[in-house]
Amino acid sequence: MAEHSNGGHTAIVIGGGLAGMLAVTALIGHVDTVTVIERDRYPEGRAFRKGVPQARHLHILLRGGSLALEELLPGTVAALGEAGARRLYLSRDLLTRTPTGWQRRFDERRHLTLSVTRPVLDSVVRERVLRAAAGSATRVEVLEATEATGLTGDAGRVTGVRVRSRDGAPGGRSERELPAALVVDASGRGSRAPQWFAALGRSAPQEETVDAGIAYATRMYRPKDPATAPDAGVNVPGWPECPRGAAYVPVEDGKWLLTLSGVRGHHPPTDAAEFTAFSATVGDPYVHELLDRAEPLSAVHGFRDTCNRRRHFERPGALPEGFLVLGDAGCTFNPVYGQGMSVAALGALAVRTTLADGGGLRPGIAAEAQRAVARAVEPAWLAAVGADRPYASPGDTKAGVGERLSTWYIARLSARASIDPVVGAAFRDVFSLTAPPTRLVAPQIFLRTVFLPRRPGLPGPPAAIEAV
Repeated sequence: MAEHSNGGHTAIVIGGGLAGMLAVTALIGHVDTVTVIERDRYPEGRAFRKGVPQARHLHILLRGGSLALEELLPGTVAALGEAGARRLYLSRDLLTRTPTGWQRRFDERRHLTLSVTRPVLDSVVRERVLRAAAGSATRVEVLEATEATGLTGDAGRVTGVRVRSRDGAPGGRSERELPAALVVDASGRGSRAPQWFAALGRSAPQEETVDAGIAYATRMYRPKDPATAPDAGVNVPGWPECPRGAAYVPVEDGKWLLTLSGVRGHHPPTDAAEFTAFSATVGDPYVHELLDRAEPLSAVHGFRDTCNRRRHFERPGALPEGFLVLGDAGCTFNPVYGQGMSVAALGALAVRTTLADGGGLRPGIAAEAQRAVARAVEPAWLAAVGADRPYASPGDTKAGVGERLSTWYIARLSARASIDPVVGAAFRDVFSLTAPPTRLVAPQIFLRTVFLPRRPGLPGPPAAIEAV
């Protein structure tokens, strides 16, 4: 790391969820103080909280995300394992039904994915971030039950945040201002940065949206007899001819989560009996059959805010000095693809690397960091909008010629990946965020995808694991 002086710098992070805690990690050592503004109060133990509306649904940490998390907070992946997170190798431990048939099951051990409930992930990361801060020269303060109501400063520079208490105490609703050299917006999908920009006299950044109209619903189960539990998770994504999907994946403590999804007109119900019936209407009956061997442990929880939305804060002139956006506040994905947490970790790592290489806080460093975050986001964005484009609404950002060609190629490649270990490994490298999208057009992959004949996948879920 380059030598630098903190110069009495203070940073504010808006949002104390996963992205916010990872932002704190990126700032440790580069500022004297970090103040986290969190609307909720953290629950006792590892429990769900209201401020994470998708928390009861399936969450995975892709290989690229876990590598970034481990670089930010060494030992965290092991700590998640100790807390019960399940380790899944994508081609071996996740049976996938594609539009052309079931994917072959390859013993390929380079795409490790963690499956864990959100309360466990958040609490483990938060505990380790605060522990890391305690052992550093950076002081971290968390203001729970506190709401950010706006930014201070002007169109050229953000100088702090206006906040108010949400705890109901007398006088607690009055606003106060907290000054900062850097404000990081990690407040998630509900970020009010565009409105705050307007109040400062700035235009909102250019925004892209691709909304497939997908909704999903989730219920927790436990196998009635652990000895007969499946030896792999199951993924049956929807496709245009069958726009309903399912994912049944193990989490900690011997529990499993079933998430059912569907596009407009095919939304899964939240009534328990109707939810079970809906599971029989996805692209293969296998998941529905597995439910006969499991008992439900929770109610059915629905979620509908699944639009892919990207705000281009990284473009020239889009960002005032002293302001930075991380996680879902800048780019949010259809959660069905399980990319959000991994992208948040990759974005935080990009911020830390930029600060370290650039000598800490200085004029222009926030814009540099925002461009680095955008580069980290790009592969996941391309994958998500490519998958959702066939279902997009008329008001969405239109696809250009390049994107249409890319969508055709990816459809052909994903069909080849289900039967071809070489193409499949490349596909999973990119999906896992460990390789750039250019990996998919390497000569060997391109030739196998375009010129080898299309063949169907397997007719049923594979039991045998094939060596590669």
